[in-house]
Amino acid sequence: VLVWADEFERDGLPDPAKWLPDTVRNREGWYNNEKQYYASARLQNTRLSGGKLLITARKEDLSTAPDWGGQHYTSARLFTKGKASWTYGFFEVRAKLPCGAGTWPAIWSLGAWTDVWPLQGEIDIMEQVGSAPTRILGTIHTLESGGPGTGSATQVPDACTAFHDYQLTWTPGEIQIGVDNRVYYRSTDPGRGLAAWPFEAPQYLLLNLAIGGTL
Repeated sequence: VLVWADEFERDGLPDPAKWLPDTVRNREGWYNNEKQYYASARLQNTRLSGGKLLITARKEDLSTAPDWGGQHYTSARLFTKGKASWTYGFFEVRAKLPCGAGTWPAIWSLGAWTDVWPLQGEIDIMEQVGSAPTRILGTIHTLESGGPGTGSATQVPDACTAFHDYQLTWTPGEIQIGVDNRVYYRSTDPGRGLAAWPFEAPQYLLLNLAIGGTL
């Protein structure tokens, strides 16, 4: 049963009933030594066109923005926090990746029940960096696994030139991450409590394109 979807059928900015811009760390600077400023409701960085969501990073200083933190790149980070979250299900995002030097796109989710990371749990359905354009990462983060998390990688040779289906199958006690109906990472509840398995509560979805960063 389909419970939520966005096919980006209208042109312009993303539907505010479904997506919000995440800009909370612009002034302080974003995590992981990232270099971008995440713009809010700016067509130059986030635009719907032809049934696609285009997230564009630009080398520029948005110094007129009141929350500008000195960054020399702009980009966008969207989330469904406060709009929609889910416990369990099949999640699929069809995407083509930018693959430019210094890019770090991600399709992921965070626990909606707390803002304390990584206690809330994080599921990285897809991460990739421009320095390794064919390598796709699937990772989960918990309080027990911390920053490095646990996960696996797979090869998608044409990730930069073709659209692929990046997928999460989340059921009680198990997470499977895959691409194009091929699972390459599985994790099951180890039975050590919330610190090891926070994935029995709602998560919200995020889409972003970071620039630079430790990965």
